[in-house]
Amino acid sequence: MKMCAQDIEFTLVRSDRKTADIVIERSGDVIVRAPNGIDDERVREAVAGRALWVHRSLAEWEDLNSSRRHRPLVQGQGFAYLGRSYRLKFIEDSDVPLRLKNGRWELSEAFVAREGAAAARKAFRDFYTTKGMQIFTERVRQHAPCVGVEPSQVAVKELGYHWASCGAGGALNFHWKTLMAPQTVIDYIVVHELCHLRHRDHSDAFWNEVDKVLPQYRERKEWLRQHGASLDL
Repeated sequence: MKMCAQDIEFTLVRSDRKTADIVIERSGDVIVRAPNGIDDERVREAVAGRALWVHRSLAEWEDLNSSRRHRPLVQGQGFAYLGRSYRLKFIEDSDVPLRLKNGRWELSEAFVAREGAAAARKAFRDFYTTKGMQIFTERVRQHAPCVGVEPSQVAVKELGYHWASCGAGGALNFHWKTLMAPQTVIDYIVVHELCHLRHRDHSDAFWNEVDKVLPQYRERKEWLRQHGASLDL
């Protein structure tokens, strides 16, 4: 439900929870999650009471997202994989459109000429998705026993402005863009979602669970907040 308090537009999401919180999504949207029993006016008062924090957070979001840019498909352009940037090299032809070889991205000129730039970018997404299935499956298998949960499946896909999601029945979904982040950050994302199988909200109990499995999670969470916008093609 779209609502407004003072000059702050926000989306209200009600659920069976005990406390309310306000978050700034990666999209820049203001989301208010509130218990079912709180009426709309009390929600507006709560948002108005945190107006200064919301405006500061939105200003910080704009500053952090200034690093978002569209990378041209040109010789020597850097594209990240597992926290390291690799330069793009065009080769005449290949049995695959794109591969990472000898510290370089190798992109088939023949493929780009035949299929176009959009298909070349899709080749990058396909690469991240394929590698992501291997990496996330292995990392989930390693961390799940530490949390004491058993996910039903793992998938890597386009998730818009979400790094990951925890679906019905214990299915875990991860954004292909996360494969650009360092392995330590990927582990944080994995543990984060695994802990959501025990606690669906971001309560103290949830963060305590994350902390038990990954005591260094705060610095990894901060890395993602500061550099997340740059994880893009």
